[in-house]
Amino acid sequence: MFKNVGESTFEEINLEKGFYVLHFQNESKEVQSFEREISSTFIQMHFCLRGNSKFLFNNSSYSFDVLDNRSILLYNPQRTLPINLEIQPKTTLISLLISIEKFHSLFSKESGYIPFLSDENSNRKFYDDTETKPTVSIVLQQIINSNINSSIRELYVKGKVYELLSLHFQQEENTNGEYCPFLVDEQNVIKIRKAKEIIIARMSEPPSLQELANEIGLNLKKLKEGFKQIYGDSVFSFLFDYKMEHARRLLESNQYNVNEVGLKVGYSTASHFIAAFKKKFGTTPKKYVMSLNK
Repeated sequence: MFKNVGESTFEEINLEKGFYVLHFQNESKEVQSFEREISSTFIQMHFCLRGNSKFLFNNSSYSFDVLDNRSILLYNPQRTLPINLEIQPKTTLISLLISIEKFHSLFSKESGYIPFLSDENSNRKFYDDTETKPTVSIVLQQIINSNINSSIRELYVKGKVYELLSLHFQQEENTNGEYCPFLVDEQNVIKIRKAKEIIIARMSEPPSLQELANEIGLNLKKLKEGFKQIYGDSVFSFLFDYKMEHARRLLESNQYNVNEVGLKVGYSTASHFIAAFKKKFGTTPKKYVMSLNK
């Protein structure tokens, strides 16, 4: 199902029974509203790629925002949580609606580290608000920009949604593993988050791993292990994904040319930036910009 209302679009893709993708794009200057009934047996996952959306509940008696680059997960088997959504101008939002039965079938072996799948939590409500990982943002963008023949698009999107789910929950993978004691120390967690802030702030000229470890006051081993534990990736793999995602957004703004964007994310030569962008997104920066203007 696809609806076009002025400068706003809404698309619903039915992947299979109990599994849906909703894509909202509000390019207008007005707040757009969307309502939909949803069974209490469904898990809702909402990803805001840009902008801001607000969910209203209990006849608007309470609400919460889904902000830029944030992911919300909702599950309440005790009551229905119908979608009553206000989408702000210049907002892109993707929602996954998946039945708990379908979710169990996908993650049956991983129920130990996904809290709401455990036996003691099976009838409890669950809410989570996290920053969207760069790897997840990339997959979301690939879903939105897929210019694939309609006859196989649903198959493509289904594959990408499976990839998205595995990446989103990957960070929990080692919760009970060998690095668990590291996370007990809250000060170490704060230092690792500081490391992420440093490399993002200095993405054009990032420090070496040893320099970063010295700056946050951790040894190199704890920096590597802790970063992998919290963010699900090595420091420089995380930074690469973040830089490419940032570059994509800069290109979308139409304020900078390819050379300027490359410099902003730390590439002194355009050819190196183009190669990196193509490695991540499968297309060149120029072709990506052209695809936006079609």
